[in-house]
Amino acid sequence: MGKVFIIAEAGVNHNGNIETAKRLVDAAALSGADAIKFQTFKAENLVCKDAKKAEYQLKTTDKMETQYSMLKKLELTEEMHWALLAYCREKNIIFLSTPFDIESARMLDMMGVSIIKIPSGEITNLPYLREIAGLHKRIILSTGMSNSGEVKNAVNVLKENGAKDIIVLHCNTQYPTPLCDVNLLAMVSMGKELEVPVGYSDHTQGIEVPLAAVALGACVIEKHFTLDRSMEGPDHKASLEPSELKEMVEGIRKVELALGKTVKQISASERVNRDIVRKSIVAAKLIKRGEMFTEENLTTKRPGTGISPMRWNEMIGAVADRDYKADEMIQI
Repeated sequence: MGKVFIIAEAGVNHNGNIETAKRLVDAAALSGADAIKFQTFKAENLVCKDAKKAEYQLKTTDKMETQYSMLKKLELTEEMHWALLAYCREKNIIFLSTPFDIESARMLDMMGVSIIKIPSGEITNLPYLREIAGLHKRIILSTGMSNSGEVKNAVNVLKENGAKDIIVLHCNTQYPTPLCDVNLLAMVSMGKELEVPVGYSDHTQGIEVPLAAVALGACVIEKHFTLDRSMEGPDHKASLEPSELKEMVEGIRKVELALGKTVKQISASERVNRDIVRKSIVAAKLIKRGEMFTEENLTTKRPGTGISPMRWNEMIGAVADRDYKADEMIQI
C-alpha cells in the first residue's frame, strides 16, 4: 500500500441514520484517513432473535432489548449503501464496509467495493470464508478472540479458495481493551509465521497503541470513531471523537516518516553537526619538533576537523615534524 492505510471505523455509530453516516464521512475525510468503514448486515442473517448482548453492549444500550433488536435498528439499507458510496467518492475517501453474512458480502461485491474486511467473529465461519475468498478481492482479516492456530487455519482456507492478497490484523475485541490485554507483539509474530502483511485493529482508549503498532510494522490501522462519545449506541464510548481521530492520523504520519530506512546512515540534518561535536587528536601540552608523541602529550578535543581519534594507536610513537602548542591539532 506504500504507506500505512488508515481506516476510520464508523461501524454502526451512525445509529441507522443516513445523515449521521454522512457526517461521519465528513469527519473521516477531514481527519486525513484513507478510508471509512461501515458494517453491512441483515440482523436476521447475523443473530438468533433471542441472542443475548455482549457485556459492553449491556452497559451502553437498553438492557431489556435483545441483540437482534439492537442490531435491527443499526442496519443500513442497500439504498443507504449506494448513497454513502457516492458520498465517499465526492469527499475523496475510500468507502469500505464489513459484511457479516454471505448475502451482505455479495452485495458489496456487486457495488464494486475493492477490499473486503472480515470481522473477528467470522474467523471460524468456514462457508463464509470460502465465499469471501471466491470474490478474489483484497482481504483484511481481523483476528480478535482467536489463537494463532485459528488464524492460521482461516488464512489457509482463504488461500485454498482463491484469495491471494491477505492482510491480517491483530485485534482484541473487548470494548475498550485493557492495555494489559493488547499483546501487540503478537502482531509481529503473526506476520513472521504467516508470511503476510500485518496491521492492527484497535479498541483501546486513546491513540498511543495504534502509534506503537505502526512503529512495530503495521501496514494497516483501524480505529473506531464517533461524532460524540455521549451518543446512544453500543460502540460510541470506545470510539475516538473527530479531533482525536485527526490527531491519531497525524501521529501515524509522523511515526511512519520517522521510521525511515533500515540502513543506519548520516542524515542531511545532522551532517552539519558532525565536525562540531566530534573530536580530533590535539597536543595536550607544548610538543617540540623531533619529540615522540605519547599518551601524556596527546589528547582529544573538539572540533572534529583534524585527525580522528580512531587513529590514536597510529600516532603514539610517531615523531613530531614541527613544534605544537597546547590545543593545536596534530598534523601528519
